[in-house]
Amino acid sequence: MTLLDGITTRTIATDRLTVNILERAGDDPAASGEDTLVLIHGNVSSSLFWQELMQDLPSDLRVIAIDLRGFGGTESLPVDATRGVRDFSDDVHATLAALDIDAAHLVGWSMGGGVVMQYAIDHPDQTLSLTLQAPVSPYGFGGTRRDGSRLTDDDAGCGAGGANPDFVQRLTDRDTAADAPTSPRNVFRSGYVAPDYTSEHEDIWVESMNTTSTATGNYPGDGVDSTNWPGFAAGTIGVLNTMAPRYFDTSGIVDIDRKPPVLWVHGTADAIVSDASFFDLNNLGAIGVIPGWPGEEVAPAQPMVSQTRDVLEAYRTAGGDVAEVVLEGVGHSPHLERPAEFRRALLERIGYIGRPADPAPPTEAIILSSWD
Repeated sequence: MTLLDGITTRTIATDRLTVNILERAGDDPAASGEDTLVLIHGNVSSSLFWQELMQDLPSDLRVIAIDLRGFGGTESLPVDATRGVRDFSDDVHATLAALDIDAAHLVGWSMGGGVVMQYAIDHPDQTLSLTLQAPVSPYGFGGTRRDGSRLTDDDAGCGAGGANPDFVQRLTDRDTAADAPTSPRNVFRSGYVAPDYTSEHEDIWVESMNTTSTATGNYPGDGVDSTNWPGFAAGTIGVLNTMAPRYFDTSGIVDIDRKPPVLWVHGTADAIVSDASFFDLNNLGAIGVIPGWPGEEVAPAQPMVSQTRDVLEAYRTAGGDVAEVVLEGVGHSPHLERPAEFRRALLERIGYIGRPADPAPPTEAIILSSWD
């Protein structure tokens, strides 16, 4: 019931763990890297979210969507947060090795954007292009100033301690109701997409969220007490702690010798990744949602989009090719909310647009600024 027409699933045995992937029936397993797209989902989701895009991409491409550890059908091994997102990126590398894929175009959404950036840092020669959709900031999630410097030595307010316990319990219970703000369905509606988005496949998106493992070492992870506001800091295991700034920093992508072309796609109505994120505790303190906020000098909101733009501008200055697509009124999921615009921008970035018999329709709804 969760697979759309033409989408298939299988598990891959790697030298790290057993990984679940989605593919399209009829795709050529011998396709070249230039014709291979690898899709990496974000936090509290799975490869199921990519299905509409997979259906709509040209049939002469090979498209693979990978479930990260602890999500979808992939094995729920613990996540070592002290490695940042390297457990995830190393798993992706092992999966592609098991599939005999030496190089590919990588697409990462939200936390998955951080995963593919880390992959490019570690394996630049195997990364043909990067598409970053609403990506986590190169300096992680929370607790940094615009230049990436950390606000506190223990990353107060970051990591697993910020997870809502009721939301975690509802993931554990695989709740599909809409009876509380903390239900996965309502979190999807309020956080993942803009308010005007509707879909006949919403049940699949909620099921995808509910595949999130809440076992020890997976989502959300552990927290520790802090003497700094708001009283907790990042631990060392679990998904949310991987993006704490003491562990996560992909700004080093600027320094890699071989720089794959980058596409950055994001919406102006993103509630999760923005310069005033509703998931950033410092921003919630500033607007009075969380009491006791110590002020702008001590606990400013993280300027996530500005940080990404700064790092990608430095990447361009260092010789990289970067294009940015800004979608007005779109939330955290451009590939769901504006599929035609996202699809065309992606095909342009991987060099597919302009090939003979190019099937991509023109669109004027895209705002594209190329920095090359």
